[in-house]
Amino acid sequence: MRTIEFKMERQGLVEIGQEIEISEHDADSGCCYIIEPAVAMSGCYKGRDRLKNTHGIIKDIKHNNRGYYIIAEFEE
Repeated sequence: MRTIEFKMERQGLVEIGQEIEISEHDADSGCCYIIEPAVAMSGCYKGRDRLKNTHGIIKDIKHNNRGYYIIAEFEE
Protein backbone atom coordinates (compact mmCIF):
# COMPACT_ATOMS: atom_id res chain seq x y z
CA MET A 1 0.00 0.00 0.00
CA ARG A 2 1.08 3.55 -0.69
CA THR A 3 -0.34 6.80 0.67
CA ILE A 4 -0.57 10.09 -1.21
CA GLU A 5 -1.60 13.49 0.14
CA PHE A 6 -3.92 15.75 -1.88
CA LYS A 7 -4.84 19.40 -1.23
CA MET A 8 -8.56 20.18 -1.28
CA GLU A 9 -9.83 23.78 -1.23
CA ARG A 10 -13.35 23.19 0.14
CA GLN A 11 -14.68 20.77 2.72
CA GLY A 12 -17.41 18.22 2.16
CA LEU A 13 -16.43 17.13 -1.36
CA VAL A 14 -15.42 13.60 -0.29
CA GLU A 15 -15.71 11.40 2.80
CA ILE A 16 -13.38 9.06 4.68
CA GLY A 17 -13.72 5.53 3.31
CA GLN A 18 -14.87 6.70 -0.12
CA GLU A 19 -13.33 5.07 -3.19
CA ILE A 20 -11.73 7.61 -5.53
CA GLU A 21 -10.44 7.65 -9.07
CA ILE A 22 -7.45 9.79 -10.01
CA SER A 23 -6.04 11.08 -13.26
CA GLU A 24 -2.37 11.75 -13.95
CA HIS A 25 -1.17 15.03 -15.45
CA ASP A 26 2.29 15.98 -16.68
CA ALA A 27 4.02 18.71 -14.70
CA ASP A 28 7.38 20.45 -15.18
CA SER A 29 9.24 18.17 -12.79
CA GLY A 30 7.29 14.93 -13.29
CA CYS A 31 3.59 14.33 -12.82
CA CYS A 32 0.77 15.21 -10.43
CA TYR A 33 -2.55 13.55 -9.64
CA ILE A 34 -6.08 14.92 -9.47
CA ILE A 35 -8.97 13.27 -7.67
CA GLU A 36 -11.79 13.29 -10.21
CA PRO A 37 -13.93 15.23 -10.79
CA ALA A 38 -11.38 17.95 -9.88
CA VAL A 39 -11.80 17.55 -6.11
CA ALA A 40 -8.16 17.80 -5.00
CA MET A 41 -4.61 17.81 -6.37
CA SER A 42 -1.40 16.12 -5.24
CA GLY A 43 2.10 17.50 -5.26
CA CYS A 44 4.56 16.63 -8.05
CA TYR A 45 6.19 13.21 -8.32
CA LYS A 46 9.19 12.09 -10.37
CA GLY A 47 8.66 9.49 -13.08
CA ARG A 48 10.15 6.71 -10.95
CA ASP A 49 7.62 7.49 -8.17
CA ARG A 50 4.50 7.29 -10.35
CA LEU A 51 1.45 5.45 -9.06
CA LYS A 52 0.61 2.12 -10.62
CA ASN A 53 -3.10 2.21 -9.72
CA THR A 54 -5.72 4.88 -10.48
CA HIS A 55 -8.20 3.85 -7.78
CA GLY A 56 -7.77 4.35 -4.05
CA ILE A 57 -9.56 4.80 -0.73
CA ILE A 58 -9.66 7.96 1.39
CA LYS A 59 -8.14 7.16 4.79
CA ASP A 60 -8.19 10.61 6.44
CA ILE A 61 -9.11 14.25 5.88
CA LYS A 62 -7.17 16.86 7.84
CA HIS A 63 -7.81 20.58 8.20
CA ASN A 64 -5.37 23.32 9.16
CA ASN A 65 -5.01 27.04 8.47
CA ARG A 66 -3.72 26.29 4.93
CA GLY A 67 -6.73 24.21 3.87
CA TYR A 68 -7.98 20.64 3.72
CA TYR A 69 -5.72 17.66 3.05
CA ILE A 70 -6.86 14.23 1.91
CA ILE A 71 -4.77 11.17 2.73
CA ALA A 72 -5.55 8.41 0.21
CA GLU A 73 -4.21 4.87 0.05
CA PHE A 74 -3.44 3.01 -3.18
CA GLU A 75 -2.45 -0.60 -3.82
CA GLU A 76 0.90 -0.94 -5.57
